[in-house]
Amino acid sequence: MTAVAPDTTGSITIADLLPRAVEVFDDRVAQNHKVDGEWHEITFAEVGEIVSEIGRGLIDLGVQPGERVSMLCSTRVEWAWCSFAISAAGAVVVPIYPTNSREECEWVAGNSESVVIVCEDESQVATIEAVRGALPSLRHIVIVDGDLERTLPLDELRRRGRARDRAELEARTRAVTKADPYTFIYTSGTTGPPKGCVLSHGNYRAVLDMVAARGIVSAGSEDLIYLFLPLAHAFGLLLMLIGADRGVAIAYWGRDTTQIIPELSEVHPTYLPSVPRIFEKLYTLVTSRAEPELLAQATQVGLAVRELEAAGKEIPAELQAAYDQADERLFKLVRGAFGGRLREAVTGAAPIAKEILEFFFAAGVPVMEGYGMTETATTATGMRPGEHCFGSVGRAHPGVEIRIAEDGEILLQGANIFEGYYQNDAASSSALIDGWLHTGDIGRLDEDGFLFITGRKKDIIITAGGKNLTPANLENDLKQTRYVSQAMMHGDRRPFPTMLITLDEEEIVPWATDRGIEDTSIAGLAQHPDVVVVIQSELDRANAKYAQAEQVKRFFILDHDLSPDTGDLTPTLKMKRNVINEKYADRFDALYR
Repeated sequence: MTAVAPDTTGSITIADLLPRAVEVFDDRVAQNHKVDGEWHEITFAEVGEIVSEIGRGLIDLGVQPGERVSMLCSTRVEWAWCSFAISAAGAVVVPIYPTNSREECEWVAGNSESVVIVCEDESQVATIEAVRGALPSLRHIVIVDGDLERTLPLDELRRRGRARDRAELEARTRAVTKADPYTFIYTSGTTGPPKGCVLSHGNYRAVLDMVAARGIVSAGSEDLIYLFLPLAHAFGLLLMLIGADRGVAIAYWGRDTTQIIPELSEVHPTYLPSVPRIFEKLYTLVTSRAEPELLAQATQVGLAVRELEAAGKEIPAELQAAYDQADERLFKLVRGAFGGRLREAVTGAAPIAKEILEFFFAAGVPVMEGYGMTETATTATGMRPGEHCFGSVGRAHPGVEIRIAEDGEILLQGANIFEGYYQNDAASSSALIDGWLHTGDIGRLDEDGFLFITGRKKDIIITAGGKNLTPANLENDLKQTRYVSQAMMHGDRRPFPTMLITLDEEEIVPWATDRGIEDTSIAGLAQHPDVVVVIQSELDRANAKYAQAEQVKRFFILDHDLSPDTGDLTPTLKMKRNVINEKYADRFDALYR
């Protein structure tokens, strides 16, 4: 018998979420994770018992309601256990990206005044120990993997929790209200120190209600979410909560970025949340050997079939035959790359090419775009198959209002909007004006209510000739080529736009090997004249879509990729434009000489 989620819309806090899931879904699978290369399932009842032990353990450590507990850990089941336990104990979850620098970890833990930090392993403990003198509020470090001096292993925390009365934790959970802070999520930010977004239980409850209303996953169903996104990010955190709220299983990745695509074929998800880069890689994987004419024809045929299906109309025999041919040669490979069972995927955090979305939709893998910010408790708009408009980020979720300001800035209002930034009144008052969140994004609404993002206020380039350019458009076009990993336009107050380009190692190295190029290191290929010619041809193709003043005239190829580790990208893979412009200023200057 299929379990049915109770009608709890708006009535329970995040602290109540897991206890309610245990009541309703009991022995259904809640989590799936890898242990020594094998997938292991954990039921809601088992998760509930583990979380209860950790929650009581936190009480035993003296954690009080409202105090902050930081999580410095990669996405894994233990992160979820500790997060649910922190909420159950009435404390506040403070995620820290495991890729953060020592200084960033110190800032987040210090600014939030965290009293406990849960570290994944010895390396993360070492990061915190190095700055412990600057963290006067810190009382305990809990370690997930390992057993070090001055730390408490997670297993020991659970043992201490088992010795305490369950009623203590239950009383803490009941006392939490929707107005209480649920989490401080520090924006990764492209400039300045991170700001701590204070998000209440009510904020995330509102978003869960929006998700339920849109029917994104079916309550108590056999749906399976594959989760590799950082739980330190608002989107990853929301997905963890959706699993408990809707009673569906989450497969937590094996923590190896090279295995994300293979793992899709192992777990066969029905729902895949991701960032554009993964979809771009999959697109390249399944289309790199297809003839351009076949690709274009197959996409058009597939789109025509999907539109008729959505309208409930009969598909003409000739069109069906063309589709069957495209399906056999291409589309079934696409569905197989996603695990063969995917019903829907979602992308956000950065732009993605319309052509990629159309291709996947034609192939029977709807990738729906959405939009939101940390300040909106993850999301504000979204699409569903049959209610989509590629190129847009969808319509407002129920309960969200959108207004376009006179200068084109997108303003948002709703129960999901954050409470403000922790200990930063100035930033709070500039972001929230008269109840409206000023997003910093530029956009427009069409007559059907679809929102289009056209730029970012701070990212707009104004050339020396006064031309306003939106760099993301051409950057996005160039990243569609199989050989380019990242592309960033430069040109503010300059006579013409130029560009920094990085190479996609997985694609450019085989290409170079086939051509007998001996030095296939990225540093070597970045300077090779044959590679420069190929990238120039791809840039010419992308430039052709734009007016002369918008075209990139010169470029350089970096000898390494941009990444969070180099400080060039945020943990959610957004480019830190100011950082990149400053770091590579000499290279950009050289393009104008």
